[in-house]
Amino acid sequence: MKQCTLNDSFKVHGKGLHTGLMIDAEFCPAPEGHGYKIQRTDLEGEPVIDAVAENVIATQRGTVVAKGDIKISTIEHALAALYAAGIDNCLIKVNAPEIPILDGSAKEYCEKIAQVGVKEQAMEKDYYIVRQKIEVRDEATGASLVVLPDDDFSIDAMIDFDSPVLNNQYATLDNLAEFPKEIAASRTFVFVREVEPLVKNNLIKGGDLDNAIVIYDSPMEQTELDRLADLMGVPHKNVNEFGYINNIPLTCDNEPARHKLLDVLGDIALIGRPLKGKIIATRPGHSLNTVFSKKIRKEIKRQDVQAPLYNPSVEPVMDVNRIRELLPHRYPFLLVDKVIEVGDSHIVGLKNVSGNEPFFQGHFPQEPVMPGVLQVEAMAQTGGLLVLSTVDDPEKYSTYFMKIDNVKFRNKVVPGDTLLFHVSFMTPLRRGCAVMKGYAFVGDKIVTECEFMAQVIKNK
Repeated sequence: MKQCTLNDSFKVHGKGLHTGLMIDAEFCPAPEGHGYKIQRTDLEGEPVIDAVAENVIATQRGTVVAKGDIKISTIEHALAALYAAGIDNCLIKVNAPEIPILDGSAKEYCEKIAQVGVKEQAMEKDYYIVRQKIEVRDEATGASLVVLPDDDFSIDAMIDFDSPVLNNQYATLDNLAEFPKEIAASRTFVFVREVEPLVKNNLIKGGDLDNAIVIYDSPMEQTELDRLADLMGVPHKNVNEFGYINNIPLTCDNEPARHKLLDVLGDIALIGRPLKGKIIATRPGHSLNTVFSKKIRKEIKRQDVQAPLYNPSVEPVMDVNRIRELLPHRYPFLLVDKVIEVGDSHIVGLKNVSGNEPFFQGHFPQEPVMPGVLQVEAMAQTGGLLVLSTVDDPEKYSTYFMKIDNVKFRNKVVPGDTLLFHVSFMTPLRRGCAVMKGYAFVGDKIVTECEFMAQVIKNK
């Protein structure tokens, strides 16, 4: 899968939920590896903020990211639409401290993305693959967010409020392609009893009955309701019974649950990578969502490359017989047993380390450790197979290594280990030369890494 950006720019215009300002936002294509960034065009120097989890500074009634004193809020609906469309790279230019709330949903963003289209880029997507159960929990509220391993991405969201109007609801999204139709139009919601405290906290100045679902579930005199309407600067509305008091009816019975799912998606986008896993969100909120995203970001910073997935039941792309046809190495120097994955710019090879390896006779025989230089050689052989995959009739070519840099040995490799080698191009192949980055993994841990330059020559 390749990274994607917008095919062209688009603009939205509308009111800010919290500031009440009329705001313009422009969504622009961005280069590979750019991610989501937000530019404040209303400030001197037009500063740019990375939309990543570690930059989140507040989560009350929306997600707020900041860089120093520069803030931008209410970003989650726009990010949810971008993430669902598979867009990895986008620059958002906005002339205010928040993104417009529009109708309280992600509907307009999805429509504009569909109008301009999505453009595929050359660089491969860098997925964060969930390998084991991850859980974050708020003991005070009982809220939790659990992510389980899965080949695809999906979300189940469950909400529970102490309200006669809105109590238990459930929503699910099994395929991101369904987001524009099933989830995008779901609007944010607020209870009437929450309005005054939020206004006193300098929030929802731009809220009205057209950009949020308003839930009346606690008895109030009409005079009190009129006072709240005046406080918000919206027309009076006579309310005789509990329920939803919007100008526009609900899009579906479980619209609040669907909107909470939308918020989860927008906050998950702050990981900065598409995720493969199944999310089960119980009573989610921006605070819990962003705690999860921060947890994943810390893991990404600790080890920026995940170990490749290896299923020994799956037929390899190249077995040892095919490798022998392509590489000149033979026992005891052929150090790749099979290749399990080949992409346009990367390859994954494998070696099972046996106690019968000839080098263990002399390399710490009482405490056998695989020599680091042979791990680098094994990565080089794997990289040679990657280079050969780019030419026709690869049997007629040989690969020679010209330079090795930045070698790091992080953990020892011992008999019984299965080494996985992930090698990728750092630069395009030019004049038969390529610069590659290689990682060797045992389990989920990097044991060795290096960079090397190779040249492919037709000599047969």
